[in-house]
Amino acid sequence: METIVLYPAPLTGHLISMVELGKLILNHHPSHSISIHILITTPPIHLGSIAPYIASVSAATPSITFHHLPTPSPPLDPISFPSFELFLFEHLNRTNPHVHNALLSISQSSPIQAFIIDLFCSAALKIATSLHIPTYFFFTSGIICLSMMIYLPSLHKNTTKSFKDLNHTLLHVPGLPPFPASHMPEPTLDRTKETYSWIVNFATHLPKSSGIIVNSFNSLEPRALETISSGLCVPDGPTPPIFCIGPLIATNERRGDEAEQCLKWLDKQSSGSVVFLCFGSMGLFSKEQLKETAVGLERSEQRFLWVVRSPPTKEESKDFSPPPEPDLDSLLPDGFLDRTKERGLVVKQWAPQVAVLNHDSVAGFVTHCGWNSVLESVVAGVPMVAWPLYAEQRFNKTMLVEELKLALPMNESEGGLVSAAEVEKRVRELMASEEGNSIRERVRAKKEEAIVATSEGGSSRIALAKLVQSWKQG
Repeated sequence: METIVLYPAPLTGHLISMVELGKLILNHHPSHSISIHILITTPPIHLGSIAPYIASVSAATPSITFHHLPTPSPPLDPISFPSFELFLFEHLNRTNPHVHNALLSISQSSPIQAFIIDLFCSAALKIATSLHIPTYFFFTSGIICLSMMIYLPSLHKNTTKSFKDLNHTLLHVPGLPPFPASHMPEPTLDRTKETYSWIVNFATHLPKSSGIIVNSFNSLEPRALETISSGLCVPDGPTPPIFCIGPLIATNERRGDEAEQCLKWLDKQSSGSVVFLCFGSMGLFSKEQLKETAVGLERSEQRFLWVVRSPPTKEESKDFSPPPEPDLDSLLPDGFLDRTKERGLVVKQWAPQVAVLNHDSVAGFVTHCGWNSVLESVVAGVPMVAWPLYAEQRFNKTMLVEELKLALPMNESEGGLVSAAEVEKRVRELMASEEGNSIRERVRAKKEEAIVATSEGGSSRIALAKLVQSWKQG
């Protein structure tokens, strides 16, 4: 029996991607005698309930076993941390002794062939190394983002200023177009903050692994892949093998009344007529921004399906609790829902994103640029408007628009607000312009390339076979 252990960060998108990786290994592994073990750490904060998801995976895929690690003692108080990222990183760091015990326990029944960890779980690399277990990173964003991240220690050495203070300065990362320093991932903008030190530390661990697995495919980001594979992004040491095994898309979305409402409404719309707006599980807008978006959608005269969540409050941001269900009548302009009811549907909190993107009536996607959402859009052949909100999304937007040319930009004012005029302009441009059609054709071509990559003999299947071979040899 071969045993593979996966260790995702306790974030919904990261967990789902890691589970899909486990399923992929099971489905395409040459040996039938393989078991996947997934380590689950649950911080004492609300990140959305993952229990139903884990239960459904366990029922459908018995070869995947979940191990719930104990909470570090004494438990951390999230309110005492200045940011969510710091709390998360410290929680994962203090979970290390439990990771060590879990690896020892699992290895007693059969040797561990490979330990696959999330970037945020970098602290576990030294544990696996001490136990002589080959360790791989699973990078849940794309190759372009990986290039930037693995080159970050070099950027750190080349300047003493924070990226936020490098006004009008373009950064140069091998294999990428020059981009503004202000578009670096949010936690890296201020080098005086502790989150910056954590991220640089994570980046220095990447080359020390046995390999890096990326949820992308070769022909989606070819220039970045060629550059990173040639060693240019790690100038002072060897670059580990890069395995592009994607796109990994979770298709088993929950289906409840909300999902059926969305899909039934879409069934009534004409082919290629609807723009879908959805901003991830952590994407929240102010009341002012929701009103601007509503006005822009109404003026665009396009059909739309829009997922709305309640604005954040100071209390929620302190304890990371989820926002309450939105009161649409108070959040949106007077009469908006009534005036747009013939061509728009506003749903609260959640929609079955994969099913919506693959519906025949949907022809555009306004997205926060989270990588899972980007891949879901590419696989569905739906062009995007890039509206980043947090983490590395601003960087993703720049690359989607300028390097990959799969999205139009949603531009904000200096104060961070996106005006109704900008929303109207970009939605119309995406749905009813030559440039929108040009991007649509590019995305559809990438959709076909994704099918080829994940077919027998395709680049992603070849990369998976090489990955399996590398840990067999190790």
